[in-house]
Amino acid sequence: MRSLQLLLILLVTTLYSLAQQRLAPLTVDKIMRDPSWIGTSPASPRWSADGRLVFSWNPEKAVADSLYFITAKDRTPRKSTVLQRRETVFADRVAFNPRGDASTYIKYNDVFYTDRSGKEHRVTETPEPESVPYFTRNGTHIVYSRSLNLYAWDIATGTTKQLTNFKRGPAPKDPAAALNAQERWLQRDQLQTSDVIALRKKKKEETAAAVKAATLPELRSIYLDDRNLASAIISPDERFVAYRLSRQAPGAKTTIVPDYVTESGFTTDIGARTKVGAPGSTSEFFIFDREKDTVYQLSTAQIPGIYDAPDYAKDYPARDTAKKKIPRAVTVYGPAWNQDGSYALVDIRSSDNKDRWLMLLDPASGKLTQADRQRDEAWIGGPGISSNLFTPYPRIWIDNSTFWFKSEATGYMHLYTYNVKSGKKTALTSGAYEVQEAQLSKDRSYFYITTNEVHPGEKHFYRLKVSGGIPERITTMTGAHETVLSPDEKHIAFLYSYSNKPWELYLMENKPGARQYQVTTLAQTDEFRSYPWMDPKLVTFRAADGAEVHARLYKPANAHPSKPAVIFVHGAGYLQNVHRWWSSYFREYMFHNLLAEQGYTVLDIDYRGSSGYGRDWRTGIYRHMGGKDLSDHVDGAKYLVEQHGINPSAIGIYGGSYGGFITLMAMFTKPGTFASGAALRSVTDWAHYNDPYTSNILNEPFNDSLAYARSSPIYYAQGLQGHLLMCHGMVDVNVHFQDIVRLTQRLIELGKENWELAVYPVEDHAFVEPSSWTDEYKRILKLFNNTLKQVAP
Repeated sequence: MRSLQLLLILLVTTLYSLAQQRLAPLTVDKIMRDPSWIGTSPASPRWSADGRLVFSWNPEKAVADSLYFITAKDRTPRKSTVLQRRETVFADRVAFNPRGDASTYIKYNDVFYTDRSGKEHRVTETPEPESVPYFTRNGTHIVYSRSLNLYAWDIATGTTKQLTNFKRGPAPKDPAAALNAQERWLQRDQLQTSDVIALRKKKKEETAAAVKAATLPELRSIYLDDRNLASAIISPDERFVAYRLSRQAPGAKTTIVPDYVTESGFTTDIGARTKVGAPGSTSEFFIFDREKDTVYQLSTAQIPGIYDAPDYAKDYPARDTAKKKIPRAVTVYGPAWNQDGSYALVDIRSSDNKDRWLMLLDPASGKLTQADRQRDEAWIGGPGISSNLFTPYPRIWIDNSTFWFKSEATGYMHLYTYNVKSGKKTALTSGAYEVQEAQLSKDRSYFYITTNEVHPGEKHFYRLKVSGGIPERITTMTGAHETVLSPDEKHIAFLYSYSNKPWELYLMENKPGARQYQVTTLAQTDEFRSYPWMDPKLVTFRAADGAEVHARLYKPANAHPSKPAVIFVHGAGYLQNVHRWWSSYFREYMFHNLLAEQGYTVLDIDYRGSSGYGRDWRTGIYRHMGGKDLSDHVDGAKYLVEQHGINPSAIGIYGGSYGGFITLMAMFTKPGTFASGAALRSVTDWAHYNDPYTSNILNEPFNDSLAYARSSPIYYAQGLQGHLLMCHGMVDVNVHFQDIVRLTQRLIELGKENWELAVYPVEDHAFVEPSSWTDEYKRILKLFNNTLKQVAP
């Protein structure tokens, strides 16, 4: 009886505690704790070659995640042992022979081979690591890389042959060629005046010639000089070796980030990146014909449009670039050979990223024939547009005459095929949505694709015949599915989440209507689940130029009397945050719940430049960051006032990284729109950011100074109105602390007073310490409470 009473008391106490948690208001201290209080979500699922699904997970709440696995039959997660981790070969790292009944892969940094009976053979056992094995000569040889060079292992005989002889450094000079005119004259004179010396020289040359004649021909040495070998791919018949050499440009000055709070007590310097426009690396592409023992460099002058100047050059007529006729720098990826070796496809990208050519390469002559050209006066981009020709034999050939690729030709990323015999290009998908991922099935009869066709804020997995037609949808739950296909293609595993539900792992058969099994269940703790987290409403509004802008809306149950609102600006620029899945901005999501609880309306906008909405939306910021991306937020503020009764004098704005940049531009150039703003880890001058990101959007500062002048907040600091909070980590190796220091000095020089700077000495771009997150967001909340809630309704 007493035990029952104790049990009832415990139950009542627990229920009371949960009720108190549910009723207790959110606080910054609570939501900015270590994220483990939310729960533990699985991550990075991958199939092993033997059919296990391996994923990272931390149900034990250890210092770091561990590897767990399940099988299609046993769906109970089990922790991998050290031995299992060492033995695991992932399916996406296995290469198959043309018949698909034998495979090769790397394990223990050595090459292994599994024959058609399933028996495993160890091909190498060396102290030097091997990499990237694949089959050649119709599956009779396995080629792999070791220390720059390619080797072939004959499966039948077990013999290994070296195929290339790349050597670091310059080629040795001929001693005779190194002599100057005086030395050559003296040598000739000595031979003419001494018969003994002349005879000795003749005997030495004859001996060397005899030795050379009796020795097997030496494999051609290819010297790299000061270049690095970026890739080397051999043709299926092992005749042609295509390779790319890259050279780092001299004089590329790198930056340093001082680290003040260190274990040693001394300030140390962290080596960081270059700034946009710094001299970059260049590359050259060569073909080594092993049969003829010749090497030639691929000519880029034959590429159609290689001399085309970008449209923005018209803004600088004094430079007269059209007359220079200098071919643009390019990088050649590949080639990807079809199975019988009759065609080789290369993917060529211009260094200014305004052109992508898919071209057929004749390795014997070096002739290039264009299959497809994508030209974008902004920059080539979109989901999955990175070259997939890094590996020797990517699965891009459907048959010996047809390959597939992705393109934004219609304004949205879609799937295409090209027949090299007929020259016909066929669109397999179309519409106002994106094919975000695609892979070809093993039997080359289907594509497996992930798209956002259902809604820009959802991701679903489909099967599509290679001939085209209507894609067959496999996943069904509202939200996002990050899907990985099993090696036998009979099952899919996917991470699934919804707007207010963190990621969990699921397993199902790879067919429509199949049962979905939830594998993990710990993404939410009882404490996290006890709060009624909002499912933000997905809304759209019209921008001033007529564009439809997507946004997330958080409406308070009880609005504060001053009717305040906060607009959040996501980071990264090309990123999507208006969707129906668990956001990578989960802290901000919880903060928006807190703001709504305190009477604020919150709007989170996928502004111009965001991902998920096609080419025109992606490139809407070209040559003017702080243009349409900022006006979308101004129009968002207008939407809040007109459609939701928000007080126009009580609107704040905040965001980090790109979001911090937009916040600065809003506070500097849109007076009266925002009463206050919090700019976190902000870019303040794009000329000081990195090259890969910035040069795509703004070109280089010395080539397109107009774009940088109109896009950098530091030039507009004199326009500051309202109250500005700036926060920045001092060891930020992405957006350097120097950025905010330079802007701070500018604000001081301008005599501005309504701003403050909070610095975080141990934080990089992405904060990691809960104490730093807590301090930062307490300051943001204080800023909004003091500036937005004090405004008369």
